[in-house]
Amino acid sequence: MINSIKHNLSLIALLLIVTAKAQPLGNYKGGFKRENNTFHFTTEQGAVALSFCEEAMFRVRAAWGGSFEAPEHLMVSRYDWGDVSVSATEEASHFLLKTALLEIRVQKHPFGIAVYDKAGELLSQDVEALRKEGTAVYTTKSLAVDEHFFGFGERMDFLDQRNKRLTLNVGRGKGRPHEVGAYNVLEANYSPIPFFMSTRGYGIFLHNSFETKWDMGSSVSDAYTFGAGAGELDYYFIYGPSFPRILDHYTDLTGKSPLLAKFALGLHVGTYSGGTWGHEELTSDQYVIELARKFRELGIPIDLLWLDSTWRIFGKEGGKGATSFEWRETFKDPKGMFDSLYAMNYQMVGLHLRPRFDNGEKLNLLDQARAKGLVYPEPDNKGEFVNFFDQQSVDWWWDNGVKRVADLGAMFLKTDEGSAFGGLANESDKTGPTDETAQRLHNVFPIAYAKAPYEKFQEFNGLRGLNHTREGYAGIQRYPFIFAGDWPSEWQYFEPVIKAGLNIGLSGVGFWGHCMGGFEHVADPELYIRWVQFGMFSPIAMLFGMEHPQYKEPWQYGEDALRNFKKYDALRYALIPYIYSSSYQQYQTGIPLMRALPVHYQDDPNVYNITDQYLFGDALMVCPVTTKGAKTRTVYLPDGTWYNYWTGEEYEGRQYVHVTTPLDTLPLFAKAGAIIPMQQVTQYTGGQNIKQLTLDIFPGNDGRFSLYDDDGKSLDYQEGVFAITDIAAELTAEKFIVHVEQPKGGFKGEPHNFLFKIRWNGRTKPKEVAENEHAVEEMKSLTDLKGTSGWFYDEKEEHIYIGTLSENAQDINVNIGLN
Repeated sequence: MINSIKHNLSLIALLLIVTAKAQPLGNYKGGFKRENNTFHFTTEQGAVALSFCEEAMFRVRAAWGGSFEAPEHLMVSRYDWGDVSVSATEEASHFLLKTALLEIRVQKHPFGIAVYDKAGELLSQDVEALRKEGTAVYTTKSLAVDEHFFGFGERMDFLDQRNKRLTLNVGRGKGRPHEVGAYNVLEANYSPIPFFMSTRGYGIFLHNSFETKWDMGSSVSDAYTFGAGAGELDYYFIYGPSFPRILDHYTDLTGKSPLLAKFALGLHVGTYSGGTWGHEELTSDQYVIELARKFRELGIPIDLLWLDSTWRIFGKEGGKGATSFEWRETFKDPKGMFDSLYAMNYQMVGLHLRPRFDNGEKLNLLDQARAKGLVYPEPDNKGEFVNFFDQQSVDWWWDNGVKRVADLGAMFLKTDEGSAFGGLANESDKTGPTDETAQRLHNVFPIAYAKAPYEKFQEFNGLRGLNHTREGYAGIQRYPFIFAGDWPSEWQYFEPVIKAGLNIGLSGVGFWGHCMGGFEHVADPELYIRWVQFGMFSPIAMLFGMEHPQYKEPWQYGEDALRNFKKYDALRYALIPYIYSSSYQQYQTGIPLMRALPVHYQDDPNVYNITDQYLFGDALMVCPVTTKGAKTRTVYLPDGTWYNYWTGEEYEGRQYVHVTTPLDTLPLFAKAGAIIPMQQVTQYTGGQNIKQLTLDIFPGNDGRFSLYDDDGKSLDYQEGVFAITDIAAELTAEKFIVHVEQPKGGFKGEPHNFLFKIRWNGRTKPKEVAENEHAVEEMKSLTDLKGTSGWFYDEKEEHIYIGTLSENAQDINVNIGLN
């Protein structure tokens, strides 16, 4: 092993872009001591600190000079861990550190770390530990023959990264033509995250903000190497062994996704206000009002709207790459525009901006900020970037820039071009700062950039914050959603965008969206239809495009496209109770709403490279159609029993099935035991009180769902002001029982009853139905059941419908007799 690694040092050196001779940290020298949860080791060339966060998670830090860097708070949000029970013993060749879950053997000569589970099975072992070449730091670990890797952020290339090489640095592909430059799915790196999960049951987070390099078995078949171009070699080892447990621990460390306001789970639409770049003279506040009115007139549910780049003049120095905060002259009455939008029950309206100050015709914010020293300092440059790393600069940016538009009615921002700090901006020939400090801050700049308006608007609006950003890094999930970037409306980019959503979810970021139909170019109507189906089953449902004059509005793509858009938008709004409850699960556990199949099936090799289907919450399997003209597609169903959502047909899992795919049908499956809460569709969230919730039930041996509710807007949920309704269903040979417990928690919501829709599928018609031990009347039609209690069996659809007499303030037990 050692010889094979040394044989490939030239490849590894190339991987890390370093030329100096490798300098290992050396053998253990002495100085072993314990301070609380941290164990210290002195080596020939420096020091190592191994700190336990939890029984399943520890941190390794190496310092060649002997001193460690100060804590940072953009990537890692938690350093204060409680006491961890660890036993430590010293043997002749190694130290043995044991928790209830792990055994860590710290080898003395050469210094290295091996990790075992409590049963003694090897999880991870250093091959060449803690090395430095020039400024670069890296480590090499053994690679098991059956080991596969998932994570690394919003990548569009592969799901399983075994045998791959990766460079993680915020940005996009460069060069012309765009097809091999900006549209290069191999280089796309809008939101890289230096974290992975291994099917061996552990994850590793490299806590370093410099550009990182990863060779996951490409150069050497039985080892993988990772490291950073500079900074400290600092990584966290996270044991699961399940992927959900690893994600839970990782997001304990870097922060959980907060809950969005409930209405933010509805439709988001962006607009260039009538004129994208090159057509700015066509923009107007009236265009925005008419666009918003048309969605309402067509009966398309929608909650949020934002105005992209062309609401403002581009400024004198930064052009499109900077923000003047000065309205374009075609916006005659911005406040009147906001007032009109809110009068139409749009819940939030936001604005796009970029991170540089600029001078406009009337405002000279760039000059003022420079005079006050409130821009990021650049060598040989007066500076233009808002210094989001400095609170005084953030406060001035808010008070003198953002608050100008917030006072008129803007309630959130789309923070674009986070990659421009320390890199080349998309819309400018300016590069910005490039010194070593800027290289250290380049990847975390998008986090600071998103954090500032998120926190400022949350306080100003008096409700949950929202920020919409394209770039991110470890920790971006706190501020709280990103989108996939500027991908063309072409079939070749459709499946890679799905892959981006799967990979970012595997990396701890739950709220993610994309431009339905693609961003640039006019979409093929069929592609638009298929992309919208996927978009409505994404964590954030977002519609936006820049091609003039279509802008991705559904009525621009024909009657089929409009009908499809309304169908799936309505389905999303019906599913908001399910989506909201899944969002709370994400907030509690770090498990994303949109889940690549390895999240729950990490021991099934069949799922390792499935990039065009995913779980949406616990119960639904979404299978977008990504091939033009496809009449069918093959779907893999993992372990369990699965129902075709549309037809009710049942399939046993762990097999491939072939299904038909009419243009208006997104292949969708529900797992046996699923209980899916649904509500009446409204044109905007909160449009009316929900008097009845439907529970769409797919019988299995047992099923469970925790229905979450709160006020939908405030931060009170963080103080325990919420309610959870536990729902269970059990199927036996004699009966089917559904039990709905009364809500538990500090929130008292509106009273409602339930309509059970039970997918009965070939089973015999029930003999009787009882609610809380009282017989329920059988109805002659489903229409007779509307608004009252009773039950009806639809023989054609093979569905049982039961309307409950009891409301949710009490326990409800429904017993369906089968004999």
